[in-house]
Amino acid sequence: MGPVRWAVSTRSPGRRKTPRVDVRDALRRRRMTRAFDGTPVDEPTIADLCESALRAPTAGNARGVATVVLAGTEGARRYLEAATDAAWRATSPRAAGLLAAGGAVVVLCDPPAYAARYADLGAWPVPYWFGDAAFATMSLLLLCEEAGLAACFLGAFRREREVLSLVAAPEGLRVFGAVLLGGAAPGRRSASLDRPGPTRAARVIRGAFATG
Repeated sequence: MGPVRWAVSTRSPGRRKTPRVDVRDALRRRRMTRAFDGTPVDEPTIADLCESALRAPTAGNARGVATVVLAGTEGARRYLEAATDAAWRATSPRAAGLLAAGGAVVVLCDPPAYAARYADLGAWPVPYWFGDAAFATMSLLLLCEEAGLAACFLGAFRREREVLSLVAAPEGLRVFGAVLLGGAAPGRRSASLDRPGPTRAARVIRGAFATG
């Protein structure tokens, strides 16, 4: 490990020094793992990661994002059995690798919390609660990388009602998705990585999109 770099914080009168985190390195290393090795991750470890991830911002400090920890391989299995159907688990080439995850985190958002904070909620073309849930989810993925854990995000493609029932969610909450985590198993390279498309640099638009 190289020398620690320090960034001076300007948020306190004492301008205390804080260690600089190499976020770029974490982003480069991070991968969506779809095949796990069956190593369980205990509840305190996952809960600690979730608590740190929930430092991500929420609109108006509404704090309308919550996580549900389903620890161990049994927790991951329970989530996947709620979020998918038996036919998919029997036929998908990814099912076995995902079922070997060491735990799962269900990411929920709470639209009523934003309604209580903002009067003009109905005028929002893009609901804040999904954006805030995405912030927390990305934070959790990066924290997993920092902790040496493989992870992947699974969207709420189907069976939202069943997932809400699994975690006994209060009325009004929505499922944003879930993060599976654990040890990575050797697996083939995802074909998605080789799909043609624009580079990262090409997706940085400077000023405005070119016309004509």
